Amino acid sequence: MTQHQHDPYAGYRELTLRGMILGALITVVFTASNVYLGLKVGLTFASSIPAAVISMALLKFAKGSNILENNMVQTQASAAGTLSTIIFVLPGLLMAGYWNGFPFWQTTLLCMAGGILGVIFTIPLRYAMVVKSDLPYPEGVAAAEILKVGSGEHEGGKQTGGSGIAEIATGGLLAGIVSFCTNGLRIAADSASYWFKSGAAVFQLPMGFSLALLGAGYLVGLTGGLAILLGIFIAWGGAVPYFSAHLPQPENLDMVGFAMQLWKEKVRFIGAGTIGIAAIWTLITLMKPMAEGMRLSFKAFKGGSEASAERVEQDLSPKAMILWTLGMMLILALTFWQFVADAHISGGLAWLLVIVCTLLASLIGFLVAAACGYMAGLVGSSSSPISGIGIISIIAISLVLLLIGDSGGMFADEANRKFMLALALFCGSSVISVASISNDNLQDLKTGYLVKATPWRQQIALIIGCVVGALVISPVLELLYQAYGFTGAMPREGMDAAQALAAPQATLMTTIATGIFSHNLQWNYIFTGIAIGVALIIVDIVLKKSTASRMSLPVLAVGMGIYLPPSVNMPIVIGAILAAFLKHTVAKRSSNSEGRLKNADRIGTLFAAGLIVGESLIGVILAFIIAFSVTNGGSDAPLALALDNWDTAAKWLGLAFFITGMMIFAKRVLKAGK
Repeated sequence: MTQHQHDPYAGYRELTLRGMILGALITVVFTASNVYLGLKVGLTFASSIPAAVISMALLKFAKGSNILENNMVQTQASAAGTLSTIIFVLPGLLMAGYWNGFPFWQTTLLCMAGGILGVIFTIPLRYAMVVKSDLPYPEGVAAAEILKVGSGEHEGGKQTGGSGIAEIATGGLLAGIVSFCTNGLRIAADSASYWFKSGAAVFQLPMGFSLALLGAGYLVGLTGGLAILLGIFIAWGGAVPYFSAHLPQPENLDMVGFAMQLWKEKVRFIGAGTIGIAAIWTLITLMKPMAEGMRLSFKAFKGGSEASAERVEQDLSPKAMILWTLGMMLILALTFWQFVADAHISGGLAWLLVIVCTLLASLIGFLVAAACGYMAGLVGSSSSPISGIGIISIIAISLVLLLIGDSGGMFADEANRKFMLALALFCGSSVISVASISNDNLQDLKTGYLVKATPWRQQIALIIGCVVGALVISPVLELLYQAYGFTGAMPREGMDAAQALAAPQATLMTTIATGIFSHNLQWNYIFTGIAIGVALIIVDIVLKKSTASRMSLPVLAVGMGIYLPPSVNMPIVIGAILAAFLKHTVAKRSSNSEGRLKNADRIGTLFAAGLIVGESLIGVILAFIIAFSVTNGGSDAPLALALDNWDTAAKWLGLAFFITGMMIFAKRVLKAGK
C-alpha cells in the first residue's frame, strides 16, 4: 500500500469508545453552560477550543491516545455545544403562552433532526470551503494549533502542551468565584449605569461587570468590538435620547424605566432591522462560493468514488447522505405532526401544515447551511450571526403560514392564531438547529483537515454530538426556566423579575412573529434599522476598498450593539479593546514578535474560554440550587446575603471585581508574550 508511506497517521485510532464517552461528558457540561449564557445574554461560545484542551489533559493518561482521537472528542463536544443555539427561538413558545414547559421528546427530536441535517448539508461544501478556499476559520485553526502543541508536534511542544489546561482552569475559577459572589451571594452587582438628562432627552452611560463577556469580547476582537460600540452609541446616544425628547414621559415611570421602555418597544426593532439586512447582505456576498460548493457536490455525486481514494479526502458516501437526509426529514415530519395534532384542526389542513413545515425547514435549512458555514469561516462560529438568520427564517415561515391560515379561514378563532404563531416558532427552531450546526461543522472539518483527520469519521462524531446534545437541551432548559424564569414568561407567581433570563433573541422572534400574525408589526422601526444597515454596508464596502480589506465595519455587530442590552455589550467592547492593547504591547516590546505573539494569543484565547466556561457553569449550578430550594418551598435566592443599604457598595464591589479580573487576564497574557 503506497497510502501508508505518505500518510503518517494511517494506523491511528480515531473514533474510540473512550473518546465518545469523554466527548459525551464534555458535551453535557458545555451544552448546559451555552444554554445558560445564551438565555442570559443572547451569546453562545464556540466550545471546540476548551474541549480540545480538556480532552488532551484527560486522554494523556490513557494508553495510546493520539492527536486524531483528541480531535474526535473536540469535534463531538463542539457540535453539541453549538446545538444550544436552539434557545434563540424555542423559549418563545413559553413567551407566546403556548407551552408551559419544554416537552422532552418534541424538543429533543427537533434539535436532533435539525442538527444532523446541518451536518449532512455542509458535507458537500467541505471541499470548496475548507480545502480550496482561503477563509481564515479562526476557531478551527486555533483548535488545530492547540491539538498540535498538545501532542508535541511543534518544536518544544511538550513543555507548552500542559499549560493550556491551567489557563482554562484559572480563568474558570476566577469567573466562577466572581459569578458566585454576584449571582449567588448577591453581594456584588453585575452591572451599573450612569443616567442623565439633557433637556428632556435621556442618556445612559452603561457598564456591565461580567467576566464571561469580557472573555467573549477578547475572542470577538477589535473590529467587532468597535462595531458593537457604534451600535451602543446609535441606540443610547441617538435613538433613545431622540424618542425621550419627543414623546411624553408617562407619570408612572421614572426616567430609567421610561428610557428602557422606549428601547424595548422601539429601538430594539431598529436593531432587528439592521441585523436582518446585514444577514441578507452576507448571504448575497456568498452567492458565488455557495454556487461553487453546490457544483462540486453534484459533481461528486455523479463521479462516485474515484476522487476519494485518499483517507483524508473521504466524506460520507452520497448514498449515506441521502439516507440520513430522508431519515431526518421523516423525524421532522413526525415531530411537526405531533405538534399539529395538539391543535383542533381538520386532517387535510393538518397534513398540509406538516408537509409545508417539513419542506420549509429542510429548504431554508439547506440555503442557510451554506451561508452559515461561510460566515463561520469568515468570522468564527462565536461571532456568526445565527440570530440574524433566525429573524429572516421566522419572517419567511410566518408569512407562508399566514397565507395558509388566511386561505383556510383559521384566524377567526383566537386559539388557532396562537397555534399558528407557535408553529412558526417551532418550525423556526428547526432551521436554527440546522444553521448552527452547519456553522460549527465546517470549523471542525477545518481543524480535522489541518491535523489530517478522516472526514467521514469526523462527520460521524458530529452526528453523535448532535444526538447527545439534543438529549441534554430539554432538561437544562426546563431547569433554568423553573429556577430563573424568562422575561415575559414566569413559571410561578412572585418571582424576582430582575433575575429572569432575558432570552433576547427568543423575545425578539416571538415579538416579530406575533406582529406578523396580528398584522400590527412595527415595520417602520424595522425599516429604519434596514436603512441604517444599508448606509453602514456602504461604509463597510468603501472601507474595505480603500484600505485593501485591512479595515472593515461588521454591520451585524453594529446591529447587535443596538439590539442587546447595553450592560451586556459594554464588557464585550472592553474585552475587544483589551485584546488589541495586549497584542500591541507584546508586538512592540519583543524582538521575536511572531512566536511570542502566537503564544500570548493562545494563552489569551484559553483564558478567555475559561472565563466563559467558569461563569456559565456557576450559573447552571446555581440554577440547580435555586430549583431545589423553590421546589421545597424555599426562596428563589437561597444563598443571597440580604445586606441593608448595600446597593451602592455592591456596584463598587462589582467594578472592583471586574477590574481585578482584567488585570489578572492582562498579566497572564503579557507574561506569555515575554
